[in-house]
Amino acid sequence: MVEGVLAGGVAGLGLFVLLRALFPARPGLVARLLALDAVREDAESPRIQLVLPDEEVSAFRQGLGARLARLYGARGWEARSIRADLALVGRSFEGFLATKALLAVSGLLAFPVLFGWLVLMGWGASPAIPFWVALIAAVVFFFLPDLQIRRDAAARRRDFRHVVGAFLDLVSMNLAGGRGVPEALMMAVSVSGEQPNWAIGRIRDALSGARIVGITPWQALGQLGEEINIDELRDLSAALGLVADDGAKVRASLTARAATLRRRELAEIEGRAGERSQSMLVAQLLLCAGFVIFLSFPAAMKMLGS
Repeated sequence: MVEGVLAGGVAGLGLFVLLRALFPARPGLVARLLALDAVREDAESPRIQLVLPDEEVSAFRQGLGARLARLYGARGWEARSIRADLALVGRSFEGFLATKALLAVSGLLAFPVLFGWLVLMGWGASPAIPFWVALIAAVVFFFLPDLQIRRDAAARRRDFRHVVGAFLDLVSMNLAGGRGVPEALMMAVSVSGEQPNWAIGRIRDALSGARIVGITPWQALGQLGEEINIDELRDLSAALGLVADDGAKVRASLTARAATLRRRELAEIEGRAGERSQSMLVAQLLLCAGFVIFLSFPAAMKMLGS
């Protein structure tokens, strides 16, 4: 029965690939609307493309990722959350999709390896167990890059929020010195020198790109916040856009936002410290329980033996 299922699955997959090659799918309505909205947004407000670090991606992976990205676009799958995480950690969407696909295929390779090993050991020639093991391995390998990217992005997002709090303090001090909002923003990112922190470097690139494409610095900060999913940058962009002409209110607002960010960061640190304290307490209780069992085991065995 399993052999019939495998043969039917392979035949169906081959027929599906053949039909898709002969009759490629047309872009759906959702994809057409998304493309139209993208063109309209670019016409109204030019977008700033972040300069991502060079990622070592082979030509094969790049081509495979590009085809998968086009498939995502044709289906209208935006994947905004994972795109924001990838932009934050400095990886391309195409390389990420290629990695997921190749890892899933490598998980399927466990089927012939495990099946051949069972045959050589003489433990049976049924392909049922190797088939399900390979299928589970392919599913697990397919979602491993998502877990890694989300973990790295969460850590970087915490660091970015910390930098945004310090950035707001610097902007507030520059406004107190009599500078305007654009000058205060540029001076705030220039304090760190020629080799700034990676988060300050992202903010500096966004502000520098705003001059090139002809948008305001707060619009650039808003686009950066949208691209890497940082709510604090989006809120800062909205606040500066509303009260950019009133320096005193901007300064008071930025000071209050910086204080709020510091309180939130302190609360998150205290929460993580509490979780680690509870984990250490549980580990100590388990260690004590094991030690008590170790001490009482000989006496219990002697009593049961007698």
